[in-house]
Amino acid sequence: MTEVGNSAVTTPKRRVGRPRATGPSRAGSDTRADVLAAAARLFGRRGYAATSTRAIAEAAGIRQASVYNHFRGKEEILTVLLEQTVGHALTVAARLRETAISPEAKLWALCYADVRVLLDDPHNVGALFLLPEVTGDHFAGVRAHRDQLWSAYRDLITRTGRRSGSEELTTRLVCGLVESVIQSRPPEGERDVDAVAEGVAEGVLRLLGCRTAEITAARSAAERDPA
Repeated sequence: MTEVGNSAVTTPKRRVGRPRATGPSRAGSDTRADVLAAAARLFGRRGYAATSTRAIAEAAGIRQASVYNHFRGKEEILTVLLEQTVGHALTVAARLRETAISPEAKLWALCYADVRVLLDDPHNVGALFLLPEVTGDHFAGVRAHRDQLWSAYRDLITRTGRRSGSEELTTRLVCGLVESVIQSRPPEGERDVDAVAEGVAEGVLRLLGCRTAEITAARSAAERDPA
């Protein structure tokens, strides 16, 4: 179950006896996960409007009817994918509120966790937020969860007492730096996820005017008391 704010995306138990077509899906694999992975690839390559549930089913190696055992349609599939991009970071932000480390250390930890999730995802699901359809009413809920994440960043920035311009501008700069890894991620074989996540977290603190010694202290505190 992936937590998103006060809600949750629950993965149902695997169903038995559904029809399976011949395709890339492995025997014994999780069909729901197969559908999500196939949809992420197709949405990224073709776009949302040009991707049908039939195409998703074929890419997942199942029959089209099997998709509807797990999802009401491609709108729900995209919603779940988008929720997954923010769910972990929101959970980390909630846990950080309970820790006694400094706001700078909390901000370092949140940036690090957020970037790691964005880079670890093999299908670059974070890029799906750039799809034009996501601005529509059907995806208002998932946009609200993303806004909650930005609010968590804004709160930590405020608690540091440091800003680069207005509070809103600073939040946009910080979140923009974190999300820049969506479009500038290196090829998988050349991707050092830890190094990039650490670099972005450090860059955020430098953006706020933290000195090297302060950044080192924030990182050390975050690593000693992980969320």
